[in-house]
Amino acid sequence: MTHSDIDELIRLFSKLPGLGPRSARRVVLHLIRQKQPLMEPLAAVMQRALTTIRTCSVCGNLDTHDICSICSDTRRDGSSICVVEDLADLWAIERCNLYKGQYHVLGGTLSAMDDRGPAQLNIESLITRAAKDTVKEIILATNATLEGQTTAHYLTTRLEGCNVSISRLAQGIPMGGELDYLDDGTLGAALKARLPF
Repeated sequence: MTHSDIDELIRLFSKLPGLGPRSARRVVLHLIRQKQPLMEPLAAVMQRALTTIRTCSVCGNLDTHDICSICSDTRRDGSSICVVEDLADLWAIERCNLYKGQYHVLGGTLSAMDDRGPAQLNIESLITRAAKDTVKEIILATNATLEGQTTAHYLTTRLEGCNVSISRLAQGIPMGGELDYLDDGTLGAALKARLPF
């Protein structure tokens, strides 16, 4: 590994969330020192992930199969769909191990500032799913931000023609808070105490 390769590793790692240049240098140095037990397996798994990880065609989750393990799990409640902004939110709800229904990943929120409208989000497939007779409840689990609230209101309007009850995560999640940063207890309590929207 040449010095430029090290610099390139540091530059790439510093682009990861939570890592600045100093943290990236520490990570790269650790990986270099642990080439056999850590760096080689990490490189192999990352190379494999490039070809095996795909987006679920039903909900938008990531998995190694076209239909993810959550959507294909027959033990999960297909009458309930929890709508989240992104994968981190889905994983946060799964961590609390209380929700046993299906999910739908929007891929973001509506945002005029970022020029992101309904066409840029995974909304039409949600409406199609919600229109099925088997779906009885849609849980809007968007973040308690202005964009999250705007998206929830838009979805409520779009879901009016479907025969589903619409609920929202209970209050207790702080305004401006994001699901991925909440502790499991707070998130679990909010999910259990959800209210009609």
